[in-house]
Order: sequence, then C-alpha cells, then structure tokens
Amino acid sequence: APAAGDADAGGDADALAAKGQAIRAANKRRNATPFKLLLRRIANIFVPLIPALIACGILAGVTGVFTNLGWLGPVLPALNAIAKGFMSLIMVFVGVNAAKEFGGTPVLGGAVAAIIPFAGVADVQAFGVDLEPGQGGVLGALGAAVLCAYAERWTRRWVPDTLDILVTPTVAVLASGLVTVYGLMFVAGEVSAAIGVAANWLLGYAGAPAGLLLGGLFLPLVMLGLHQALIPIHTTLIDVDGFTVLLPVLAMAGAGQVGAAFALYLRLKHNEGIRTTIRSALPAGLLGVGEPLIYGVTLPLGRPFLTACAGGAVGGGFLGLANQLGVSAGSTAIGPSGWALFPLVQGNQGIGAAVAVYGLGLVVGYAAGFLLTYFFGLSREAAAELNATESMATDTASEDGPAAPSRPKEAPAQARTASGG
Repeated sequence: APAAGDADAGGDADALAAKGQAIRAANKRRNATPFKLLLRRIANIFVPLIPALIACGILAGVTGVFTNLGWLGPVLPALNAIAKGFMSLIMVFVGVNAAKEFGGTPVLGGAVAAIIPFAGVADVQAFGVDLEPGQGGVLGALGAAVLCAYAERWTRRWVPDTLDILVTPTVAVLASGLVTVYGLMFVAGEVSAAIGVAANWLLGYAGAPAGLLLGGLFLPLVMLGLHQALIPIHTTLIDVDGFTVLLPVLAMAGAGQVGAAFALYLRLKHNEGIRTTIRSALPAGLLGVGEPLIYGVTLPLGRPFLTACAGGAVGGGFLGLANQLGVSAGSTAIGPSGWALFPLVQGNQGIGAAVAVYGLGLVVGYAAGFLLTYFFGLSREAAAELNATESMATDTASEDGPAAPSRPKEAPAQARTASGG
C-alpha cells in the first residue's frame, strides 16, 4: 500500500519521530560502556552547577558593562561580589558533588576541596614552590573529593561502628587533605595551566582548521556521549581565563542544524507534517536546544544531518579564524548556546568585539547549513518522494471526503517526543 511504503521511507513526521527515537535508544545502549559511564559521572558533578554559572556569568557581564559606562557606581561593588562570589568557591561545590557521585559523604568532599581556595595555603611549600590560593582549581577539587570518598569508604571497613562518626571523617579528610596540599594542588595547577595554554594555542595558531574540526565533530561527539569530557575543560578555562573559548565554537554545530532546518522547510513545501515539526522545533534550536531538530528531523533523514554538521564546521572555522586574527569570543559560563549565549559572551578585545564575532559566526553557520542542505542535503529522488508523501495523503483524503487536518495537529507532540523533552 502507498501509505506503508511512505512510512517505511520516513516520509512523514510520524516515521521521522519513530526513527529518531530508535536512534536515540540505540545510542543510549551503546553508551553503557565503563569509559562513557565515567564521563557521565563527571558530567553529573558539573551539570548541577550550570544554573549558578549562567546566573553569575550574566551578572558579571552586566557589571562589566555598567563599569565601562560609569553607571551605578555605588552599587557596582555589591554587583561584583554577587557575580564573583560563587566562582571564588566553585571548588567547594565541585567537591560536594564529586563526593556524592563517588559514594562519599558530600560535606567531607566539600571540606577537603575547601583547602584549595583557603588563603592559608600560601604559607605551604610543595615541590619547592609556595602554593597559591586557588591553585589547581576545579580539577584539584575534583581529585581531592574523589580521593576523600575512597579514603572514607576504605576507612569505614576497618573502624568499629561505635567509633565511625569520630574516626572515619577525620582520617578521610586528613589523608586526602595532605595529598591535596602536597601533591594535587601543584599537579592540578600545572594541568589547568596547560589546558588554558593548549586551548588558546589551538585556536590562536591552528585557527580556522581547529574551529572547522571542533564545529563539525561536536554533534557526533554528543551522539557518542563523549562531549561530557569537555565539561571539566570548559570549567577549567573559565577558572583560568575568565571564559571558555571552546564553547562558542562548539555552539556553531547548533547553528548548522538551524540552517539545515530552514533549507528542509523550503524544499519540502508539500510535506506539511515535517514542516510543522520544523516550525515547532526551530524556536528551541535558535536558543541552542538542538535535540528536537536533530532527532525529529535531520538525523532520521540521514544526509541533512551530515550537511548540518558541515554547516557547523564552517561556522566553527569562522570563529577559529577570528581567534587566529586576534579577536576571541568566549563564554563566561557553560550550558547555553545559540541566541541564549549572547549575555555570556566575553573575549580578549572586550564584550562588543566578542559579541560581534559570535553573532557573525552564527550567521555564517546558519548560511552554510542552509546552503549545503538546500543543494546537497536531499537527492532529487528523495525530495520528490518526501514531497509526494503528503500530496498522496491529501489526494486520497479528498477522494474519500474532506481531509482531516490531523498531521499538523500531531506533529508538535511528535517533535517533543523525538526531542526527549
């Protein structure tokens, strides 16, 4: 029957939504490996911090603008304290979440991580050099809290229940604290500095090719669950430089998806089901939430997903080139992308230049995703088949009687299902 053939071909919104759900379920099954589960645990440590990172990042940007304009002079110190207070103690929050995730007592993880920002560590020498408060940053806090969790669990196995509340926390904090002061802070500090240098070198010297690679591969990394490894890197860059230059480059992947969706909307003029799904998913895509478009539209169709990734690569290449030319665009927090990232944009040449570069990058990503998908995303046969799907359904309905407007009504719900939201 024609209807069955159309469904098999993925020609309507129902088939696309079902296919997207099947792909997502298969990816979840493949992601249940020890390495990916470890990455997921690390993500579980940092993801709860994102709302505070976003709020404080926006407030820091607003405070910077008011400072440059000379406005609200008496209130600026208070705004500065509100914006930077969380970042000064982010190590403690990382320690709390890390201990919880690795089977320890959260407050003990926070206690040992609090050593890192404590001003008194300036009186300590490790590896022949004086330590500095904050040295090691979030990576040091992560390592300290995980070590504390393991020390706590090991100690508890040997301590009688009657002494557990006294001995176990003391031994865990003392042992992990000594390792933190005389080892982790220095080592993690060197690693953090190396990450900052590597990221700045990558986009400063590799420029456009690096941005091209990062922007093009981000969505496949998301599908494989490997993007979670970037969360500590983003947080470390924010801690070291004040912003992460990688996030805006990776955000170009979403711009490629949006451009691809616009192209499909124009090419599939007679498939109202897919067009309705695109209309319902585009606002989220513009704000950086790409799952509805990925799993509801481009990925089930196959080739449009590849052209969307290529569009993201072009946008990432543009940002990489701008960085190579000396104007960087970074983000003061992790989480948002698309238009939602604008309030968090910062760079080495100030907010204005960074916002301009990021905005132009979005335009380039949109345009590249649109053009590549419009001309190469669908073969002539596939476009004809997808357009014919809705036409045949309409013709059949008109022969039997008035057509029921079911497809446009159902598609938004299907798009939400495909997005997993």
